[in-house]
Order: sequence, then C-alpha cells, then structure tokens
Amino acid sequence: MIEIQHLGKRFDSHVVWDDVNLTIHDGETLAVIGKSGCGKSVLLKHMNALLHPDSGTVKVDGSEIFNLSYVQLRLVRQKFGVLFQGAALFDSIDTFENVAFPLRYFTRMSEKDIKDRVQDCLEMVNLANMGSKKTSELSGGMRKRVGLARAIVMQPRYLLYDEPTSGLDPVTSEEINDLIIHLKESLKITSVVITHDMHSVLRVADNVAFIDEQKLSWYGTLDQMRVAKHDRLQEFIKASEYKI
Repeated sequence: MIEIQHLGKRFDSHVVWDDVNLTIHDGETLAVIGKSGCGKSVLLKHMNALLHPDSGTVKVDGSEIFNLSYVQLRLVRQKFGVLFQGAALFDSIDTFENVAFPLRYFTRMSEKDIKDRVQDCLEMVNLANMGSKKTSELSGGMRKRVGLARAIVMQPRYLLYDEPTSGLDPVTSEEINDLIIHLKESLKITSVVITHDMHSVLRVADNVAFIDEQKLSWYGTLDQMRVAKHDRLQEFIKASEYKI
C-alpha cells in the first residue's frame, strides 16, 4: 500500500500542489489525470523518492520513504517498476540486454537465470522473439513493450506508468491497455497510470485521481466519475472528446 499524506511541492516560487492525501491499495489500478503541467508526473516521482517534497510524507508498505537510509531506500525502490513516457531504452544495446539491465545491476543471478527471466518477461509483453533486435529498429509500440518488460523483470509490487499510450496510434494504445490489465491480473500488481487518454482510463482504472488548481481536486471510482458534479473534472473529460 502507498500512503501519501499532506504532500506539498514547489519549484522556487511555483506551487505544484499542496496538501495531497491519497491511498493506493494493494492490487488497485489508479489513474491520475489532469492538465499538462498540473504535477501528475511530479507526484509519480514522489512515490519512489525520485523527488522529495517540501512538506508531507509517502509511506510504502508502512515505511516513510523520505526518512530511509540510502541502502534502505534502494531496497524500497526495487519494489517499483517504471514505464517512462519515452520508454528510456539504451539504444547502444539490444532488446535482451535492455530488459536484463536491472538484473545485472541489482542481483547476482546466473546467466541462465537471467536469460530465463528476460525471456519470460518478453513473452509477457508479446515480444518473445525480439531479444536480439536493436532497440533503434523497434516501433514506438514495441519500445513501450520493451520498457514494460524491463519494468517487471525485478518482479515489482508496484508499476508506475508515465503516459503509457502517449504518441501511439489507437490500435497500439489498445495493446498497451490490454497489457496493463493482463499484468495486473497475472502478477497481482498495484499500478499507477499517469495519462491524458480517457479511453485508457476507462479501460484500465479502478479509481481516478484528478489534479487541478494545485491540489487533488477529485478522487473516486469510474462509476462515481461518470456522474460527478464537478465542473472542472467534467470540462477535462469533455475536452478529451471521449464520451463516458
């Protein structure tokens, strides 16, 4: 469980948001939505202490992560997998080595075990025969899936998705949505999805958090979102040109 308590963040004089309170329960998929620049990705980076707040705290499985030592924090971070917006692959190495990278860096697994684990992860994202492919030769959707295979290779408890369908065509976006659902069900994983894509929200999310006007402006289930009497939320949904 991730517990966000009274979290506040600013950059110089710019207040990103103030006093954010949010609990993400085990096995849940939470979608975080809001306008560009509202602080969605900033919030994501606080969940594994890539950024530190000006006030408040984040607890991961009961541990206040901003009070941990470097060694303790590294162990907590290994509970997280992250799919970055641009996939963040290394183009100098092939697909297999991109997925294997965390295993080589954080574990002492044998080459056989690394090979087996990487192959399992590539199969989970429907790239079973792509290990020898150069990442520079992959399509945008394939790069996202390689990034997703790398995100799950350490068997994390939590998966953080930063705009997973950004820049993808509708068919490929749907493939990514299907993978988010499949990984949640097969790995019993807790997911946080940062997105502008309301179709993706409706496909994958259990709950939705709407960040607006420097705060967590609304939180609820998909059914509650459909009937919410919240003008700013409904304006955001309508602007997406997707009818719910």
